Amino acid sequence: MPSLRSQKPSGALSQAEYETLAEFRYHLARFLRRRKDAARAEGLQPQQYELLLAVSGLPKHKQPTIKEVAGQLCLEHHTVVELADRLEKQGLLTRRISRLDKRKVLLQVTRSGHTVVGRIAGFSFSQLRDEAPALIRSLRLILQRPMRP
Repeated sequence: MPSLRSQKPSGALSQAEYETLAEFRYHLARFLRRRKDAARAEGLQPQQYELLLAVSGLPKHKQPTIKEVAGQLCLEHHTVVELADRLEKQGLLTRRISRLDKRKVLLQVTRSGHTVVGRIAGFSFSQLRDEAPALIRSLRLILQRPMRP
């Protein structure tokens, strides 16, 4: 990730630009907050839901290893191991040895895990349908901002 200090100064932002960015942050935070609340209502910590979603939504050409999922979630390896341990204890996730490479351990969402992640994901889609217009409107305002040298 580039450092903020390495960015060239582009001049002061206008009040309207600050307001636009703040509005986008608000809509995005609101969406994420409701999804976190939905995960908690299902008895999961938000990061546990994120892990189940990452494994469930991983493209077929990628293997659901701890390393891959950690990259998807922008988390440290040991954090994903701990989340996987807890989900495994809850019966929502299993680990299995790869058939192609016996050194690799793959994560797999159980039937119960799919049920839980499906309910939260369904809620997320429903919520997005309601909230997307405001989120898109604020994002469009950001994208319309002229690029500064």
